[in-house]
Amino acid sequence: MSQTLSDETIALVKATVPALEAHGLDIVREMYGRMFENPAIRDLFNQSHHGDAGSQPRALTAAILAYASNIDNLGALAPAVERIAQKHVGLQILREHYPYVADALLGAIKAVLGDAATEEILAAWGEAYWFLANILIAREDRIYHDQQHATGGWNGWRDFRIEKVIPESSVITSFVLRPADGGPVMTHKPGQYLTFWIEIPGHPSIKRNYSISSASNGESYRISVKREPHGLVSGWLHDNAKPGTILKVAAPAGEFFLDGAPDRPIVLLSGGVGLTPMVAMLEALVAGGSDVPIHYVHGTHDRSTHAMRDHVRALAAKTANVNVVDFHQTPIAGEIAGQDYDVAGIITDAWLVSNTLVADADYYICGPRPFLRHAVSALSLAGVPSSRIHYEFFGPADELLAA
Repeated sequence: MSQTLSDETIALVKATVPALEAHGLDIVREMYGRMFENPAIRDLFNQSHHGDAGSQPRALTAAILAYASNIDNLGALAPAVERIAQKHVGLQILREHYPYVADALLGAIKAVLGDAATEEILAAWGEAYWFLANILIAREDRIYHDQQHATGGWNGWRDFRIEKVIPESSVITSFVLRPADGGPVMTHKPGQYLTFWIEIPGHPSIKRNYSISSASNGESYRISVKREPHGLVSGWLHDNAKPGTILKVAAPAGEFFLDGAPDRPIVLLSGGVGLTPMVAMLEALVAGGSDVPIHYVHGTHDRSTHAMRDHVRALAAKTANVNVVDFHQTPIAGEIAGQDYDVAGIITDAWLVSNTLVADADYYICGPRPFLRHAVSALSLAGVPSSRIHYEFFGPADELLAA
């Protein structure tokens, strides 16, 4: 495998951009159909993200188009490549799975584009696919190695026993997990997630990611799960998981995290269940004795949906440098401003810029896509460099292999 793509391949792949814009979604759906003929490959994927109503085919279509459009400037895709590699490790995707995707992708291009998919075009896409695949494989191998050799680390699926079930709000419940083998757990970076292999009777195996909502302690992890309307896994966890339940868990992964001891102000901004990685970050900052200004800003519907409020306030009370501001979009009867919440309504762009725009601050943002769009846009327009805006969203990302 060459270390660089040939000029001919770059030109041919870029020439396919108009065809991808017109037929990319059909190609991706055809590709998934071919891969899912193999049960071993099908089981790597979250089936709820696929099909006509699923979001993953559209996300993958956008990713392939981005790759083709930037194939002569791959540095622009570096953050996406790291996100993909981390997700693949969580899902336990291995180097031996990549040839199946290559065959399905090239076969789908030929099936959808017909005679327009010449041998030269297919050869170029084959070279381009394996160039990116080898980058991902190398990065994933390194992550697997680091996980296996870390204290308390592991590869594959490890059995964890639920130790505690903690109702946090009317919609969010926390689960404290300890290894069934009694051993330690590897240190995670606050903000990372665990991937779960869930077996629900009457359904194919399902994989889900849940952010770790606690700082590292070497002994256990905590996840805090929102019951989603029609959510198969979240509903099963809320209704069936109890102390003693065994869950299969992959080692912590994810590229969204607070790394080390910060030396400049931190803003933790969340909406809804997006608070889970923020609580882990806040716990780590307080436990580490950080003395930088820390702004914790959270928005939710009302007191009944407000998870971990008392816990966050207790953390803030331990140090003078943490400022907590809670928004309740529609306070319910009996709520008291200044006691149950700080501001009524949503976190507006104007409020965000006026109240958290601190010189050199790093922003960590997590929540639903509309929440993220507004927050990131407002901060960018206010002059915050993109290098200081870090964010995580829920749902399928632009993975090139699986989600």
